[in-house]
Amino acid sequence: MTPRASPALTPAVGPVVDIVLPVYNEAAELESSVRRLHSYLTTAFPLTWRITIVDNASTDRTAAIAARVSDELLGVHWRHLDRKGRGHALREAWTESTSTVVAYMDIDLSTDLDALLPMVAPLASGHSEIAIGSRLAPGASVARGPKREFISRSYNLMLRAMFATQIRDMQCGFKAVRADIARELLPAIEDDEWFFDTELLLLAERNGLRIHEVPVDWIDDPGSTVNIAKTATADLRGALRLARAFATGKGRVAFSSPRPALDDDFGRKLVSFGVIGMLSTAASLICFLLLRDSWGAVGANAAAVTATFAANTWLNARYTARARRPRWRRAFAIYLGGLVVTTAALMVAGSLNAGSGVELFMVGLTWTVAGLARFLLLGRTPSKRTSR
Repeated sequence: MTPRASPALTPAVGPVVDIVLPVYNEAAELESSVRRLHSYLTTAFPLTWRITIVDNASTDRTAAIAARVSDELLGVHWRHLDRKGRGHALREAWTESTSTVVAYMDIDLSTDLDALLPMVAPLASGHSEIAIGSRLAPGASVARGPKREFISRSYNLMLRAMFATQIRDMQCGFKAVRADIARELLPAIEDDEWFFDTELLLLAERNGLRIHEVPVDWIDDPGSTVNIAKTATADLRGALRLARAFATGKGRVAFSSPRPALDDDFGRKLVSFGVIGMLSTAASLICFLLLRDSWGAVGANAAAVTATFAANTWLNARYTARARRPRWRRAFAIYLGGLVVTTAALMVAGSLNAGSGVELFMVGLTWTVAGLARFLLLGRTPSKRTSR
């Protein structure tokens, strides 16, 4: 196989990394956090950088402190926005940035700063398009209360169930994006508040962008002013909106410089399909045998095929075709066709008093034919529109 060349990046005019700090009424800890971050970047960070403080319509002394600190520290800049919203702040700052990589972190600096270089390095090299800190990835170390732990895990579990996403932690306030990607992806993001992070990642994954996940050390800020109930409600509304959009075919971004997808490995597909097929066939067969005497062969067959339909379709979409969502209409047509053929075969066998052995043969034969049809029609990997 011919190796792929690394994606070509547009040379940055400014520093390699632009770290955005969105703040709202953070006068109490703004200066100490900025000075701590500035000291770390100056002494321990090998790439060129800048810090951009974005004041989201604060009503306390945040703007005055940001202005003074930016005057005193080299490489620190600030700007004021008249409208609140973390997503709005990131959208404005990232769009105007002249750096190769745009990043952000929460002002409380809950995430250990040693994770910054592992996060931005794959983006600066062109290997990945987005990188995130993850509190739920293997190797992460997290100190927080049970309430926030439960809410965070429940939220991410809900998203994994709704979108079949492989991203473990959507809302850790520690993320980075290649600036050229951000400028093309941001217009597709509708939310300008807390759901911005989730929408960014789900859109990126849907469009096949390479997302680099870094396990982080993270300490909860007990003084956080985030309204958990309000934020959770808004996030749920955003997730439902995005699920509806994806279900209707929306959410595709035409990147100006797509990364060509490699030809998939037929052997991997075949093995994956075979394993899933054996598991679902075993489950269906057990169901058929358990219900055969009480429901009859036709009823037992219908129950057996239906019982594994959704799981089989989802697993093949995720692991065989590596698609972001199953092709439900086509899968349902195959399911319905297989059910009709199997039912007809069992009815013929029943009219001839062929016996249970013939019934099992008919079931096995028609299930096999339906499985081959599923592999041929659903196993094709859709082309990915990723970027260089």
